[in-house]
Amino acid sequence: MVRVEKLVVVGVGLIGGSFALALKEAKAVRRVVGVGRSAANMYRAQELKIIDAAGRFDAETFGDADLVMLAMPVGQTRSVMRAIAPVLGRHTVVTDAGSTKEDVVDMAGHELKASLSRFVPGHPIAGTEKSGADAAFAGLYRGRKVVLTPIKRTETRALALVRAAWRACGASVFELKPREHDAVLASVSHLPHVLAFALVDQIARRKDAKRLFRYAAGGFRDFTRIASSHPEMWRDICLANRKGLLGELKRYQGELERVRRMLERGDGKALEGLFAGARDARNRWLKEGQ
Repeated sequence: MVRVEKLVVVGVGLIGGSFALALKEAKAVRRVVGVGRSAANMYRAQELKIIDAAGRFDAETFGDADLVMLAMPVGQTRSVMRAIAPVLGRHTVVTDAGSTKEDVVDMAGHELKASLSRFVPGHPIAGTEKSGADAAFAGLYRGRKVVLTPIKRTETRALALVRAAWRACGASVFELKPREHDAVLASVSHLPHVLAFALVDQIARRKDAKRLFRYAAGGFRDFTRIASSHPEMWRDICLANRKGLLGELKRYQGELERVRRMLERGDGKALEGLFAGARDARNRWLKEGQ
């Protein structure tokens, strides 16, 4: 059973806050300290008992931490790593929850320096469209996947601690190489978010937007749910993984062009075949437990 005496969470929102709550529920952590840009969110996190105290980027906060979770938007990763590097304890393990990994590993190599061997890059494949401390809940990771992307220098002890912490949250832990992770997530996470944001934006900019939204129902709501996600976070993810995302957008444009040609020629058989194949593939995915 993992036991973290002191956990520091940088970015106490849905991801970081849920990590802290899950470890508390599992009785796997004694004390949680939160660090963030918003004093109001830190106060709310204390009210909700997600954290026990608010800290700063100083040795008092980070020097005796067993584990540090970086859960802020990936665009802040470099500046946060630079700020914590001089104040990390000699045995402190650092992990992150960013949705991109190649860029995070590169930044860690430049910024964490002496602590690099105790850095374990990670990404929980879980979330909702909500954000902030109020969005956090202990069960977010239960039955979900977490991908770790350790590097050659990652210490066995550090990897074991992070793996055990995620398992205490109820997650299943897997490992991928950083580049492999980013390629996979560009396809099944980053692209769907871009499509949802783009569709809502397209409708919202039309002159008859109010009328269109009035008649939008379950299908539109389900398809665009993730367009309610944190804009800053998704801006950073898309830019960090833009090469992979551009490739997926090109593939998707090709698929849309294929559908357009079916419609132009009135090819109902081809359309039905596409729809049936997609339905079967999705049903298999759901049956296999995602």
